[in-house]
Amino acid sequence: MKQKSIETASAPKPVGPYSQAIFADTFLFCSGQVAIDPKTNEVLRGSISEQTKQVMENIHFVLKEAGLDFSNVVKSTIFLTDMNDFSQVNEIYSKYFKVPYPARSTIAVSALPKGVDVEIEVIALKA
Repeated sequence: MKQKSIETASAPKPVGPYSQAIFADTFLFCSGQVAIDPKTNEVLRGSISEQTKQVMENIHFVLKEAGLDFSNVVKSTIFLTDMNDFSQVNEIYSKYFKVPYPARSTIAVSALPKGVDVEIEVIALKA
């Protein structure tokens, strides 16, 4: 299986020993993105809507570096520290996708890296 790492300065640097994304054949596996501003590498401490928008923009730039966009996403996973934020996250998330929407899971977690409230990872397919 052919693998290729994807890295872009337009998304935050990884906070550990992992790639922003990896192509495995025609699938792109994007590591979870959190609300870190890639220009400052600082965590955005705004509302859940502001955090989600930053996360989605980070994903956008990783996909773009790979030559893809949100229409290539086939699966996403959202991690939330508070399920009461579900509808606000959906409101922002839905602005980035069109029908057919990717398959998705949303998981409640007790904590996320850097103390953020939302993390999103995606799997995309290069057709």
